[in-house]
Amino acid sequence: MPWEKQFGVVEVLDSAMQAFWVHGYEATSVQDLVERTGVNRASLYATYGDKHDLFLAALRHYRETRLHLFVTELELRYSPVDAVRRLFQAFVDQVAVQGLNQGCFLANTALELAAHDPEAAAIVADAQKEMEAFLFRAILKANPSAANPEATAQCLLATLIGLVVLSRSRPDPALLQTIADQALSRMA
Repeated sequence: MPWEKQFGVVEVLDSAMQAFWVHGYEATSVQDLVERTGVNRASLYATYGDKHDLFLAALRHYRETRLHLFVTELELRYSPVDAVRRLFQAFVDQVAVQGLNQGCFLANTALELAAHDPEAAAIVADAQKEMEAFLFRAILKANPSAANPEATAQCLLATLIGLVVLSRSRPDPALLQTIADQALSRMA
């Protein structure tokens, strides 16, 4: 009888993603992943490869299930300006909830690994390009005659990344709100 997985691959990726997101790549041990996922070490290795491969799978999973779906929902449900406002506001609001001040998994990865891990850097860069494209589309929809929408989208992306980093290191809601409000003024 062939061996069958006794766990849900997506659920395991969600659990691993949460462990890496909260603690980072280096501080998350394989034992942490075994405990968090409820899957034994041999099954994790057989399904995902080593810790690094599981991390990359979790990072891709985050991009596809969190970032992509969030951006798609914003774009479909809201006006361009309101979509960008809600994007920034999500990170401002996150610091107000005790225990949810974990920033963005992609931004955390950029800070921890991108400089020396080309595979992680590529996933982060692709996600940043996706976010920049969303911002560019929003700018053009809000103001078809906007001057230099590419540069504005890049500036908004940099501001968003900075806001996410500040949400971890200086979780001051008033500071973050001021930054978000200033960023939105660039949509005019």
